[in-house]
Amino acid sequence: RALLRNWLVVYVSNFVGAGATAALVVLSGRLSAGDGSVGVRAMATADAKGGLAFGEAIVSGVLANCLVCLAVWMTLSARTLTDKVLVIVPPVAAFVAAGFEHSVANMYFFPAALLHREWAGDDFWAVTGAAPDQFTDLGWGEFLLDNLVPVTIGNIVGGAVLVGLVYWFVYRSRAAQPD
Repeated sequence: RALLRNWLVVYVSNFVGAGATAALVVLSGRLSAGDGSVGVRAMATADAKGGLAFGEAIVSGVLANCLVCLAVWMTLSARTLTDKVLVIVPPVAAFVAAGFEHSVANMYFFPAALLHREWAGDDFWAVTGAAPDQFTDLGWGEFLLDNLVPVTIGNIVGGAVLVGLVYWFVYRSRAAQPD
């Protein structure tokens, strides 16, 4: 029960923080950089994420959280701040470069793309040649139901089962052996 309560508090807090950060980034105007290419790319990426099949999103979430958990475990074994920075970068970079799905990352990414699409002025659309309706899988429903739900399921499986359960088994087996 305590674990589920902790997960809920962390999940909701991440959602609020990521959404607020997304709003600030959009209000900063940074997504209009490069003659709007940054914003168009953000919307196109979120559109692609919103169009993933349910099963693909789950598997992508599993793989992402395996790498994120690997980064956390590696930092726990590091002794200095420099060591922690050096060991956290490769697994996180791999997850980002591979385009795997992580619920907390998407809690920022989708709202940023959605808010940008809603708040972008006519000048943005005229300069980019893009149109708001060309992003057919970029919507709140696609974000919440088609992406966030399956990705969260995948993240839980990746983190709690494939990483957590394996570590529990390995350390439990070692602790049970006589010296």
